Amino acid sequence: MKYRVEKDTMGEVNVPHDALWGAQTQRAMENFKIISGIKFAFPFGRSFIEALGVIKFAAASSNQKLKLLDSRKAKAIKTASKEVLSGKHDSQFPLDVFQTGSGTSTNMNANEVISNLATKKARIKINANDHVNMSQSSNDVIPTAICISALLDTQRLCYHL
Repeated sequence: MKYRVEKDTMGEVNVPHDALWGAQTQRAMENFKIISGIKFAFPFGRSFIEALGVIKFAAASSNQKLKLLDSRKAKAIKTASKEVLSGKHDSQFPLDVFQTGSGTSTNMNANEVISNLATKKARIKINANDHVNMSQSSNDVIPTAICISALLDTQRLCYHL
């Protein structure tokens, strides 16, 4: 397998060449080897990934409106968030649903995927922490994603009754 080298505050880490995630997701995979077989993707957790897309889209919109994020970066983040919401990149969420902490690894997974997609589309550097995760914390994102995903699943269930 081919790898690229990603750098963060902890140093360098090898990430699969074609992965959209970055160093923090890779570290989570290597350091927390929980193998329940349940991932944040179809059929388990699809609505949770959708919810992450909704949250990142809304945050970019709000940060743009507050003039904290320029329109070019906001537009790229919103476009990438819509792609995540659509399910187009579910394979880029490799983490097990059982993990340590408050879901920081999953929040960063979403930030890294969206940042890499947005960077490619806008052809400017969009940082996972500074731009995609702007004005958020995992303690904001994860509980909100749980509520949104529950709503999405309830709506789908009611629609099929």
